[in-house]
Amino acid sequence: MKFIGIALGAALSAMATAASADVVRHPIPNSTFPIAQAVTVTGNTTTVYVSGQVPPVINKDADPSSPPAYGDTKTQTVGVLNRIKTILEGQGLGMGDVVKMQVFLVHNASAPMDFKAFMEGYTQFFGGSQPNLPARSVVGVAALANPGFLVEIEVIAAKDTNKDSK
Repeated sequence: MKFIGIALGAALSAMATAASADVVRHPIPNSTFPIAQAVTVTGNTTTVYVSGQVPPVINKDADPSSPPAYGDTKTQTVGVLNRIKTILEGQGLGMGDVVKMQVFLVHNASAPMDFKAFMEGYTQFFGGSQPNLPARSVVGVAALANPGFLVEIEVIAAKDTNKDSK
């Protein structure tokens, strides 16, 4: 009977180890660009899919269907990422748990895509003091739901139970 208890304990321990979460970020070889080439999520993880977020109003006096109501691309990027940060924190996660990001930047004749400004906002959240980089794509689109929006971002976050997130 003692042997069965020991064997059962060892089996349960092995199962708990196998079920633990593991999030592995694969950097782009020979690059300092602040995204991961890929992110592997294994084990028993909690995954949160955050719907596309748009920027908050920063100028209530401006026309709500114009970019001045929401700011330039950098300002909108920071606003959107702060919204995402708040949503993730409400789920017990942080920006360090983001494993995939899809970014939509307006690119048309009246508002050419400003990738540089996007990156200035993005690097306030990723690649500096918060080193967990997501896999990411950035797509130029003709328009978003509101003509004032220049940026929309959606993310997938996965909770790695073995590490702290920020």
